[in-house]
Amino acid sequence: MIAATLYRGDVIENTHAAHVAVVDADGRLVHFFGDPSRVTLPRSAAKPAQALAVIETGALERFGFTDEDLALMCGSHSSEPRHIERARAMLAKSNASESDLRCGGHPPISDAVYKDWIRRDFTPTPVCSNCSGKHAGMLAGARAMNAPLSDYHLPGHPLQARVKRTMAQAIDLSEDKVQWAIDGCNLPTPAFPLERLARLYMKIAAAPEGSALARIHRAMTSHPELVAGEGRFCTLLMQAFGGALVGKTGADASYAIGVRGPEGARGIAVKVEDGNTAVLNAVVMHVLDLLDIGSRQQRDALAAFRDPPLRNTMNVPTGRLDVSFTLQNHQ
Repeated sequence: MIAATLYRGDVIENTHAAHVAVVDADGRLVHFFGDPSRVTLPRSAAKPAQALAVIETGALERFGFTDEDLALMCGSHSSEPRHIERARAMLAKSNASESDLRCGGHPPISDAVYKDWIRRDFTPTPVCSNCSGKHAGMLAGARAMNAPLSDYHLPGHPLQARVKRTMAQAIDLSEDKVQWAIDGCNLPTPAFPLERLARLYMKIAAAPEGSALARIHRAMTSHPELVAGEGRFCTLLMQAFGGALVGKTGADASYAIGVRGPEGARGIAVKVEDGNTAVLNAVVMHVLDLLDIGSRQQRDALAAFRDPPLRNTMNVPTGRLDVSFTLQNHQ
């Protein structure tokens, strides 16, 4: 279903289909738009569940990983110096090396970092990958399991078998109901109904103090700058809500949010069909507005994402993005 329309002047240039699922504290679907059961690749929005599997190996305690390290494990970072330095430190803690990583270097998400790399003629290495925190965590997990570091990324490795079990348990599905493909960073990546992604984030928001999921919530909301980076939507969103909301993007336009509130935790998941990230962020903001999550002031701190400026190379306004759908109540 069409969730957003891009106008150039008064002419429709593009339309964007999307799906939304909202679940309550019991994991029940309460609101939706489009198809909440759409089988979706959450991509990096699934990272907290992958990090949960690493926590279950005992790796964080064994190697002295901090909440900052855990935040980077859950993050899709901007390859800023603080991100690369922390990923290297994580490798050192578990006596692994950059050569053990099975992710590749790529242009950074951050334009500022990219410009710096160009000026320095810098070639990114695996530790510069936006997923290097997840990979460093998985190497530590493999070592904690006394499993080989080599091939830790392959589906048949003992660590990935644990990830598959943990993922299925976290979304309340049997393992055979979760499909798997290969992610951009070379790790297995799951696919499952969108409403189950909302359920995962509801569980993160509702997790009791002292639990592994509560530790993930604390790490991500206390260190949002490590989950994304300077000026990024995830970072600014969690900073604006001050611990009441945890949010994570996934490549090709998926997003998940866990919200704490007086009526209990809620989970929200969004998928934009054409993979447009700017549209995704605007749709997420629209959903937060519809559900009246947080204060207007908190949401308005993200106004640039709700109504992204559309200008040409001469800085002349060219159009607008209209997001105006309503959520349906699930009976």
